Amino acid sequence: MTTSDRRSYEDLVAEAEAVPVEGWDFSWFEGRATEARPSWGYARAMAGRLAGASAALDIQTGGGEVLASAPEFAPLTVATEGWPPNVARATALLHPRGAVVVASQEDAPLPFADGAFDLVTSRHPVRTHWDEIARVLGSGGTYFSQQVGPASAVELVAYFLGPQPDDVRNARHPGKAREAAVEAGLDVVDLRAERLRMEFRDIGAVVHFLRKVIWMVPGFTVDRYERRLRSLHRRIETEGPFVAHSSRFLIEARKPTSRTASK
Repeated sequence: MTTSDRRSYEDLVAEAEAVPVEGWDFSWFEGRATEARPSWGYARAMAGRLAGASAALDIQTGGGEVLASAPEFAPLTVATEGWPPNVARATALLHPRGAVVVASQEDAPLPFADGAFDLVTSRHPVRTHWDEIARVLGSGGTYFSQQVGPASAVELVAYFLGPQPDDVRNARHPGKAREAAVEAGLDVVDLRAERLRMEFRDIGAVVHFLRKVIWMVPGFTVDRYERRLRSLHRRIETEGPFVAHSSRFLIEARKPTSRTASK
């Protein structure tokens, strides 16, 4: 790219600020940012489990995009979401497929009866409420989830907030998820983790990412971090893409089959 081809900081940031942030559609980043995908293929594996379930629940579904990627739903498929713009988006996407979308705050108890589902899924939940998941799973039911792991995109976070303390860097550790699942009465049958390369190729991609993934740099605004953003814009122009690494883990946990159910 020549100097004359380069777009200005103001142009890139204005475009990124104008892009809606509802849902989990990341297609806007095409050509501007990349993130390697985990080897286990969560969406494909989730779809296989949905096809074999009788009653399924997707927690914190976002705009419903990941759930909607499954070619076949369980006969009863329900999704929860707490952010109103995403509730509307998920409803428009999933209702035509026969799925029910329930508005439910992420920290509230799940509004379902005990043992209502044989499959519960979630991709990148903000928090995992293991006791509630165990409660709504029926005997022998499965929880299947891809989650953000420790120190995800820590290079980007540190650029704006400085070095992160160990307790922050080690939060969301897959080992802690295993312990919490077991404490809730579930058997962990699969647990895998990977770190994956991310590249941000222009400052607009950084701005949109931080607007969309709001927990990375809490309270992020362009005005608040203008000096750091302008500096990063110059760095990307001279040195190439800003590189960070995401952290992901896959966990599958099963509710033991009760003696009563096995009789």
